[in-house]
Amino acid sequence: MTSRRTAICLIATGISIGISAIASIGSAAAQDYPTRPVKWVVGYPPGGATDIIARLIGQRMSERLGQQFVIENKPGAGNNIATESVINAAPDGYTLLFVNPANYINASLYANLKFNVVRDIAPIAAFNRVPNVMTVAKDVPAKTAAEFIAYVKANPGKVNLASSGNGTSVHLSGEMFMMMTGIKMQHIPYRGAAPAITDMLGGQVQLIFDNMPSILQHIRAGSLRALAVTSTARSSLLPDVPVLADTIPGYEASALFGAGAPKNTPKEIIEKLNKTFNEVLAEPAIKARLIDLGGEPLPGPPEAFGKMIAAETDKWEKVVKAAGLKVE
Repeated sequence: MTSRRTAICLIATGISIGISAIASIGSAAAQDYPTRPVKWVVGYPPGGATDIIARLIGQRMSERLGQQFVIENKPGAGNNIATESVINAAPDGYTLLFVNPANYINASLYANLKFNVVRDIAPIAAFNRVPNVMTVAKDVPAKTAAEFIAYVKANPGKVNLASSGNGTSVHLSGEMFMMMTGIKMQHIPYRGAAPAITDMLGGQVQLIFDNMPSILQHIRAGSLRALAVTSTARSSLLPDVPVLADTIPGYEASALFGAGAPKNTPKEIIEKLNKTFNEVLAEPAIKARLIDLGGEPLPGPPEAFGKMIAAETDKWEKVVKAAGLKVE
């Protein structure tokens, strides 16, 4: 008759074998992954900066992994519809999220979100950071950020801050500027950057903190004037333009992009995706194109991207609260 101790040992051995078998199955699945197309969800319509980066990187991921990375544009509710669809998808590596600034801002901007990005999205890889550019209309006399602050103080109620919409990184960059300087401007939200820039060119609004790619041609043409970039270092695309932190110590506002997956996606799949994304970012042609779009590639492990997501979420929460912003 089998002793109690022997029975316990046999059960423990069986459990150990079972765990090992599950682990080896997971590892094998990761080695074979992907065996079918991968859906990559983007929370904006085709043609914007987010969509352009996704298609650029997605094409190379398709070629490297031998399965199509299908970009699915799912705009609506300020990126929340796309995010929620990924969070609710099976955690099998076949539905990914294009992580972007709205994910960090919306965490505190929206009052009744059904999800928490820091908790519910597994970080895979960061791609790049794209700074905004503090840009003024030509008839604004200020030539530096310090001169602009003095100009606003000397003209209370007369200076308008344009943005591409309420709650966007373009808007929040301006709110952070007001929070850290104590100046006040009237915020004028537009339906996208294009109409905001049109009114900037016409002199109806005086300032915008626009994304580098959409404002750059107007700065280079001399039709608008760049006063500062919002990153911690100067941009190679505007090497003569100082960083805003030189005038406002601690100021930093940039659009951080990357990829995420539903939580509980197998670690082996996350690691395989991370390795491949980093290989794509290291390709000279991809690196050059990302720099053209305003930001240096940011290769690194999933954990590093996770810390960036948490830091961005905390930073924008302070700005949202200081500005008293809330979307129901």
